Amino acid sequence: MSANRVDGNLWVRQFHPAPTAATKLVCLPHAGGSASYFLPVSKALAPGVDVLAIQYPGRQDRRHEKCIDNIAELADAVTAVLEPLADRPLVLFGHSMGATLAFEVALRLERKGIVPLALFASGRRAPSRHRDESVHLRGDDEIIAELKTLSGTRSEVLGDEEILRMVLPAIRSDYKAAETYRYAGGARLTAPIHAHFGVEDPRVSLDEAQAWADHTTGHFELRSHPGGHFYLNDQAPRVIEEIARVSSSVAS
Repeated sequence: MSANRVDGNLWVRQFHPAPTAATKLVCLPHAGGSASYFLPVSKALAPGVDVLAIQYPGRQDRRHEKCIDNIAELADAVTAVLEPLADRPLVLFGHSMGATLAFEVALRLERKGIVPLALFASGRRAPSRHRDESVHLRGDDEIIAELKTLSGTRSEVLGDEEILRMVLPAIRSDYKAAETYRYAGGARLTAPIHAHFGVEDPRVSLDEAQAWADHTTGHFELRSHPGGHFYLNDQAPRVIEEIARVSSSVAS
């Protein structure tokens, strides 16, 4: 299914436009991910929620654009794009790197007086919890091995050298953005945070997921799921149900 660019914007994709929905869900992909990852989410939530998927530079129809390899610059760009689209309440959802980015976007939106209805942070430790990681500095083969370990890239992609050559620059750039990110400290959201993670995820511990509570003055919920870093591939219906519940309760 093809995606519509919202108002011709390079950054935002819609698979199932829902102009009468009370809420907009903004989805931010994981490292190496693209807007199309959220096609099933859009299908499941339409027409009750208007789903907007963010397309980063350097992949799919933006593959000829220069990648952005730092969270702050990405957050500035996404915030600028979302500001005129906040005619209806926004819920933000980010997975892995996308969760960190969603948090930084939410901070920027709140400074502009746009308070999201909720932030869903999936498969990522809290911004204040740092790990020394350097996957982005490794060779191509080592990055591919990392992807296989996390099971985040389809096996047919990992087995196709031509496709891999196309996507590896974006993956490396995203890993650099995620791994060089440092929480500035101090700022907390007023929007509620809903943290979700896989219990077998080597990249997020229970303690690191629970620490998302420190980043909001509002309501906090933590949900664990069977599976690893990409628990979403199997547990998406449970998470989508939570998003629908939160969207309907706060929008009503």
